[in-house]
Amino acid sequence: MPRMHQQNDIEQSLPVMEHFYTLQGEGYWTGSAAYFIRLGGCDVGCTWCDVKDSWPIDKHPKFAISEISSWFQNTKTTIAVITGGEPTMHSLSGLTSALHQISIRTHIETSGTSPLTGDWDWITFSPKRFKKPLSEYYSKSNELKIIIAHRNDFRWALEHGSKMHKDAFLYIQPEWDSKEVLESDCIQFVKDNPNWKLSLQTHKYLNID
Repeated sequence: MPRMHQQNDIEQSLPVMEHFYTLQGEGYWTGSAAYFIRLGGCDVGCTWCDVKDSWPIDKHPKFAISEISSWFQNTKTTIAVITGGEPTMHSLSGLTSALHQISIRTHIETSGTSPLTGDWDWITFSPKRFKKPLSEYYSKSNELKIIIAHRNDFRWALEHGSKMHKDAFLYIQPEWDSKEVLESDCIQFVKDNPNWKLSLQTHKYLNID
């Protein structure tokens, strides 16, 4: 699927699968109020993905950046989480500029398979086996999050962790449908590698969006 090229102005439109105000459920910002914007389009193809409806890039309605910015008016959060799909398939400089103009922090969750655009306050880098990430993300990202779907993913996590800069936070997270099998292994991994932390999908445990 080709990378989208769009103008970085306030009237640029982006395909949005869904958007909602909730709590961040994973990683460093777990428990924080945040507004999630899930963009359409993904060319990674994780077999265990729980939002496969986000994959088609042309399936979802497009919204102008000016309208996206208006969604924050009725919330008290200062955090926007841009996710997908794979959000870096789109040019995001206009979006981050508009959000900063209304004093919203810009967070992105990405597998790192396309070049990063935009000005980000927090980058969650979650590389997947299904498509090789770009090397730029190892130095730019604030946290690395590795999804553990099989026991051989622990070695893969260490491989990627060794490439991250020294100030990055390192997380492993059991894949939801395999958590009963892998949670104890994830706990042991963190005990054996205390520079890593355990991330859980707390929003799913709490049954919230």
